[in-house]
Amino acid sequence: MSNASSVELHYLDTGPVDIGSADASDALPLVVIHGLLGSADNWRSHVKVWQKHRRVIAVDLRNHGRSPHAEGMSYATMSADVLSLLDQLGVEKAHILGHSMGGKVAISLARLAPERVASLVVADIAPVAYQHGHDDVFAALREVERGQPQNRREADDLLAKYVDHRPTRLFLATNLERRESEKGRALALRIGLDAIMAGYDDVIGEPAGDTPYEGPALVLRGADSAYVSDDMLPILRQVLPQARVVTLKNAGHWLHADQPEAFQKAVDAFLAS
Repeated sequence: MSNASSVELHYLDTGPVDIGSADASDALPLVVIHGLLGSADNWRSHVKVWQKHRRVIAVDLRNHGRSPHAEGMSYATMSADVLSLLDQLGVEKAHILGHSMGGKVAISLARLAPERVASLVVADIAPVAYQHGHDDVFAALREVERGQPQNRREADDLLAKYVDHRPTRLFLATNLERRESEKGRALALRIGLDAIMAGYDDVIGEPAGDTPYEGPALVLRGADSAYVSDDMLPILRQVLPQARVVTLKNAGHWLHADQPEAFQKAVDAFLAS
């Protein structure tokens, strides 16, 4: 599946729930995969809702969150990491939800190992190659590395040299943790930035796999986002022929944060069906 060695991913696992009279399909876990520079922590509020009805496993992809740093950011490699975790947890089949880069990991997993996927939810990403678009973000994170800020206000000032949008800066700041440095205990990046930047061409590329995923799929897109434009839909339907496409109003690329209740409602309705 991938030439790179799998890494042991960090994850949040709510554990099994008492499903009562729910049918066997509803007993299957939901695996949540974050986007570029995100982590499982970003999904805690959603996990709290979903765990009332099913087991939820939210992962930190390699070079993200609390997972190990390692070379290789191809979608075959990252989906192999997730499959290895499912093997470790004894999960034979699950619903898979991925946002942005995580959506491409989810598509890759579904195409390469469809027998492990009960259904697929893809949040605001299409199975296409995108243009480079994170140069300012990477420059901002490098500025934080050099600056070794003592607090989050200093970190925000460093990020603001390259990123004007405050919500984006707040999102990037979720990747900071306090460590010992030459300036004492300073804020530092917990992500594997070198490996992410080295593998960025893979990140913006197409998901892995050569065949369509024929199972049930839901594609959620933000009305204010350009990540899943109408002209991408023919390619999307070639890869996910059973996909239902739903557009959330007043939502951008981070649609699960912009419209959390609408996002949860759409996911719940799909899984219930």
